[in-house]
Amino acid sequence: MADRYHFLSVLFLLSLFASIVLCRNLSPRSIGSAPTTATLDVSASLGQALRVLSFDPDQALDQEMKSFHHGGGAATSGGFTLELHSRDFLPTAAQARHTDYKTLTLARLHRDSARVKSIAARLALAAHGVKRSDLKPLAEEKELAAMAQAIKGPIVSGTSQGSGEYFSRVGIGKPAKPLYMVLDTGSDVTWVQCQPCTDCYQQSDPVFEPSASSSYSPLPCDSPRCHDLDISACRNSSAGGSSCLYQVSYGDGSYTIGDFATETVTLGDSAPVSGVAIGCGHDNEGLFVGAAGLLALGGGPLSFPSQISARTFSYCLVDRDSPASSTLELGGGSASTAAVAAPMLRNRKLDTFYYVGLSGISVGGAMLSIPPSAFAMDESGSGGVIVDSGTAVTRLQAEAYEALRDAFRRGTAGLPAAAGVSLFDTCYDLSSRTSVDVPTVAFHFPEGRELRLPAKNYLIPVDGVGTYCLAFAPTKAPLSIIGNVQQQGTRVSFDLDKSVVGFTPNNC
Repeated sequence: MADRYHFLSVLFLLSLFASIVLCRNLSPRSIGSAPTTATLDVSASLGQALRVLSFDPDQALDQEMKSFHHGGGAATSGGFTLELHSRDFLPTAAQARHTDYKTLTLARLHRDSARVKSIAARLALAAHGVKRSDLKPLAEEKELAAMAQAIKGPIVSGTSQGSGEYFSRVGIGKPAKPLYMVLDTGSDVTWVQCQPCTDCYQQSDPVFEPSASSSYSPLPCDSPRCHDLDISACRNSSAGGSSCLYQVSYGDGSYTIGDFATETVTLGDSAPVSGVAIGCGHDNEGLFVGAAGLLALGGGPLSFPSQISARTFSYCLVDRDSPASSTLELGGGSASTAAVAAPMLRNRKLDTFYYVGLSGISVGGAMLSIPPSAFAMDESGSGGVIVDSGTAVTRLQAEAYEALRDAFRRGTAGLPAAAGVSLFDTCYDLSSRTSVDVPTVAFHFPEGRELRLPAKNYLIPVDGVGTYCLAFAPTKAPLSIIGNVQQQGTRVSFDLDKSVVGFTPNNC
């Protein structure tokens, strides 16, 4: 009897131990625990980077023309779909081709810095209470042209278009003329270069001729859309009426000046959208690199989504070293159904940008010690975190960046270090590696939601010989920006009615 009792006691203890182990393994903490490392395929990413240098713009131009005329986009059940392409695969002789990957990287980072300065300048202007009505109105067209040289820094409307990294084929006018347009979530005014040109930069398509479009119609000065412009002026006509003139200036000194008008816009093979207010630029200067203009996707009243009353839109950005295309979708599904749904916040001082409620960042599965104030927007509209399609490298306040960088360096102590490159201070020589394991990096949002980034979205090649750098950078501005390098391969969706930003990986 004693032996039987002893056996049952041992059996009970074993069962209890197994239950404890099972419960521990099934606990939410363990199920939701993130892996501490991610694998970077060095050979694949370096090979893809080098293929950018052998890109044939003439062949791409032929394919793009066929795509536009045979439906380069589509009308979905809820709106429109349009193809997106990386900027460095713009099929145009107007864009200088780089002969080595390091010069291409430096050019990208130069454009990126100009854009970030422009965003910071515009937000500083809004935070200090400068309103549209405070901006000096102009009386004559010649004064607009003269003003272009005087406007610097804070007097901006949008962001540095020259750093826009993704573009698409958009039809302008009736009949539709296909033009390459930069797509930008950080701008509100859509515009194209127009004849007659006082000063136009070189673009891949013929410059738009408004007189050849039956749907082109100048807006009068007293129109509400003219009043929505940051900077506008009136031009009196000999017939007794007046027309609206616009000016958009960017933080890097780039600008566009011309007539503000309504036109027909066609996305792919969808039905044309008439009456869209756009700028018809006769005097344009800057780092626009072949594109005919800009399709504005910001949150202001003049942006394209606002004008067509699209309450949801989404995009997925392919790797910027890839010749593949992805899509922009206007209308359709809600961001709340995305794999990771985060709160969308709006700046009451400036409605252009889309803010997201970021609660933290983890490296190697461990949360960083970053104060909540680093990601918060205050009552003046200063600070916060925006999701931007045109900024390449994610910018973080210095304290947050240093915490991320230091944790990443600790997790990569076994990798050979390399000298910094431009704004990158954490680089590695991976020339002898085919793949490496690096610490995971993830963005965290309220309610325990986590967006884990693939390694290629934060450790990127900067030359053609195997130097890789951590693709984050510090900023002195109070604003943080989630850039498009970190967004690559993820469908980013915006639901304006439900105030949600969605992130769905691998959904291009």
